[in-house]
Amino acid sequence: MRIVIIGGGVMGCATALSLAQQGARDVLVLERAVPGAEASSAAAGMLAAQIEAHDPGARARFVAAREGYEPFAEELRSLTGIDIGHRRSGALSLARTEEELARLGALVEEQRAAGLSAELVPGGRLTAIEPELGAGFVGGAHYPDEAQVDPPQLLRALVAATARAGVRIRGGTSVASLRVVNDRCTGVVLEGEEAVEADVVVLAAGSWSSLVPGVPASIPKVRPVRGQLVQLEERPPRLRSIVFAGHAYVVPRGDGRVICGATTEHVGHRREVTAGGVHQILGSALAIAPSLASAELARTWSNFRPHADGDAPLVGRAALPGLFLATGHYRNGILLAKATADAVAGAVLG
Repeated sequence: MRIVIIGGGVMGCATALSLAQQGARDVLVLERAVPGAEASSAAAGMLAAQIEAHDPGARARFVAAREGYEPFAEELRSLTGIDIGHRRSGALSLARTEEELARLGALVEEQRAAGLSAELVPGGRLTAIEPELGAGFVGGAHYPDEAQVDPPQLLRALVAATARAGVRIRGGTSVASLRVVNDRCTGVVLEGEEAVEADVVVLAAGSWSSLVPGVPASIPKVRPVRGQLVQLEERPPRLRSIVFAGHAYVVPRGDGRVICGATTEHVGHRREVTAGGVHQILGSALAIAPSLASAELARTWSNFRPHADGDAPLVGRAALPGLFLATGHYRNGILLAKATADAVAGAVLG
């Protein structure tokens, strides 16, 4: 069985690795640039399952995905020698008003009832967890089991592991269209009209998924949502936990790097970093931790979250026979990559 995967980001490479580990012997990944050049390398890498999930069903899936990362990190290290930066840094979700704190309190009680670690922290005790927090927060929710990875390191490890597993990756290769014969997807056509036949095609092209000609109109559209990010560096590192305040967050890597984000912009595939975006991010980050004002401004960048119409990720068998989906994960592509990869591989080979 030949399997072609469109997209060489974390989702595509994780799916390729899972397929190879489950017995697939002819797996080809097609990437229009270089693996991980898009959203995969630009993500903050949060495994914030309890904060990101908004209903009990999603929370159970997200927590399972988060807990699967520790053995996954060990597996990738043993296969490649690459440390993907997995660590349980914990996370704080801060409230500026009593109303916000009450909402957090209800979520904490719901999660504790489900057996998860969560604590409502009054304002006076917040600095016991993170001494560098700014003023103006009336309390917050602390989730000690939330974790993080370093996305560029994760992508490096996945590319190395897939190569060792016999997966072929073709960079600089653009897919002109799906190849459809007798109402079945039978491969892809590349730019230059080269046809690549396949028994199965997996669409894992992130924010570009809906731009591939031949994708059925019945599949929900995947649209780009730009997010700008800022990397600061402080020595020695002061922050320990991931900290959310509204839509803003800071993610300390533990080595002095601090990832601050992010904007949410519906601007198509425009990759600019804007003065307004950086101003917004830095203002929010300094409100969370004023000590970051003395940190070095090391890097700014942007990329696109793949948001599927209807909000749910697109995973598994598509309406077009021969086509499978692994896209549309919006803010949680890194968190759900391994779980999605295993689900899609199981569906393909099942």
